[in-house]
Formats: sequence, C-alpha cells, structure tokens
Amino acid sequence: MLVAQLSRFGRADEVVELVDRPDPGEPGAGEVLIEAELFPINPADLENLAGKYGATPPRLPMVVGTEGVGQVAMVGPGVTHVEPGDRVFLPGPGAWRERAVCNAARVFALPSGVDPRQLAMLRVNPPTAYLLLHQYVTPEVGHWVVQNAANSGVGHLVIELAGDLGMKTISVVRRPQLIEPLRAAGADVVVLDGPDLAARVRDVIGDGVVPLALDAVGGAATQRLAQCLTDGGTVVNYGILSGESSMIDGRELIFRGVTLTGFWLRRWFAETPPDEIATLYRMLASMLADGALAVEVEEVYPLSKLKEAVAHAARGGRSGKILVSCRPR
Repeated sequence: MLVAQLSRFGRADEVVELVDRPDPGEPGAGEVLIEAELFPINPADLENLAGKYGATPPRLPMVVGTEGVGQVAMVGPGVTHVEPGDRVFLPGPGAWRERAVCNAARVFALPSGVDPRQLAMLRVNPPTAYLLLHQYVTPEVGHWVVQNAANSGVGHLVIELAGDLGMKTISVVRRPQLIEPLRAAGADVVVLDGPDLAARVRDVIGDGVVPLALDAVGGAATQRLAQCLTDGGTVVNYGILSGESSMIDGRELIFRGVTLTGFWLRRWFAETPPDEIATLYRMLASMLADGALAVEVEEVYPLSKLKEAVAHAARGGRSGKILVSCRPR
C-alpha cells in the first residue's frame, strides 16, 4: 500500500514522498481495517513537513497527515459498534495512507448521506472553530469576535458558528479580493490588515464589545488584534502562519488587562474524555448533514499527484481547501 512518508524536513512538496509499505493485513480482536477515501492538506501538515509544528520535531521517517475520512473494510472479533461500509475518521497523526488497522475504540460511524469531502475535513477545523468560540469567552448575543486569516477553513467556520451564536464577526484579510467572498459567506465586517487596523475597526463598530480575538498568524499581527479588543479581552493564538512568535505590547497586558493564550487541538484530544470528544463530533457531523457547516473545496487531486497537491496547498490566494483522493477516479 502507499503511504505519504517524511524522511527529512524542508519545503513541503519536496520532502513528502509516496512510499510502498506492507499491507496492514486483517484486523485482530477489537480492531478495524479502514480503507482511506479522502484527506485534506492543512497548514499544520505543511508546518509538520517543514519541521516547524509542535514543540518537539517528530522522529523520522514518519507517515504524515492529521485527518481524513475512510470506510470500514473489515471488523475484528468483538467489534459491534461499526460495520463494513461505515464512514469513519482516518486515524492520525499518520492519516495519509491507503489502509490502516486501528483500535476500534478510536472510531465511530459518521452520518450517512453527507458529502465525504466535508467529512474528510471534519476532524480538525470544525472542532477548532467551535472550541475557540466556547472555551475562552462566554458567547453573548451582539458581541464581536475579531479574527485574522479569515479566509481559511477555520475562519469560514468561525463566521458560520459565530452567526449561529448571535455573535458578529470582524474578519481580517491581507488581500482586497477576499473581501467580497467573505461578505457573501456571512462575515459582518471584513477589513484589510495594517498598522491602523484597530482604528478602522472602531470606525465601523463604534462602541461594540469585542471580548475575543482569534490569531492564526502570530508575529506583529497578534498585537494588531489585541488593539481591537475591549479592555479585559482575550487573544487566542492557534497558528503561526507568519513563522514568527506572537508579539504583544506589555501595555495591552498591564493597563488594559488583555490576555494572550494558546490553543492546540492535539492537547485538547489528550485532555478530554473520549465520550466528550465523540459527543462534540456527532454534534458537528449533524450540522454538516443539515447543511449548517461547510468548507469550500478548491481542488481534489489523486494520491498519485500528492506532491502537486501539497504545492498547491502551500500557495497563497486559494479560495478553498485542497483534498487528495485515495480512490481511483
């Protein structure tokens, strides 16, 4: 079977390799065999390939990939909660492979009748957006949330979920051509990033309450978001797209009571009971089934063109996610 392997760190499309590995075989007791169907290429995957993701670089060689969707091909003795044909998440890290055998306790059936492309993107971005909006500040109708990288998958989901909560969104982008698409997607205010960001935001929202800022960029962008906050607000940094450490002026922390904290979904997985994790995913999956959540897809590549797919995902100016299909077209 083919797996996406990383043997050295570097530019993502140069270091990722398709390698033939032995088939995992039949599942044992309490295990399931999963046939991969689709997986997305997330910013975290690109950072992992570059050796810039997480606190400690992983051991190499390794199979890469944070998420995806597949179908149960076979269940081992004692497994009754899933059956062949059920769609389930691909086990990760190491999701970019054609087949995998894993502990059946880690999987549950996803809803039928839902676009598998959307299910492939369910494991990372939707819970990230949901938890960013709920874990740090109590959502209140009429309050604002400001976010950068608003055209990302998480950014679009924040817009959708915040709207469901009665909150309003300030979406910060770097290119003018992103403004109208985000407005069409439901963003309340869309502004270009820049040194005077906070002043321009206040010109639009007046004395609106902004208790929460979501930062996927880091560097000086963190400070610009902090300046948009109401006194006592919280900046949650969940990405470092700039490649720079988050910077925030001490005067924001000392005199305005702004808090800077970080979010990592993998830590949430490690600290949260499995039944709570499954409950959140079932709720999010039901929202997908109802059409309440959706992420734009720009292109789907076959697995044989993984390097091209990774290069496309690393380019700026995309309008949606890049997916890879493990099934022959």
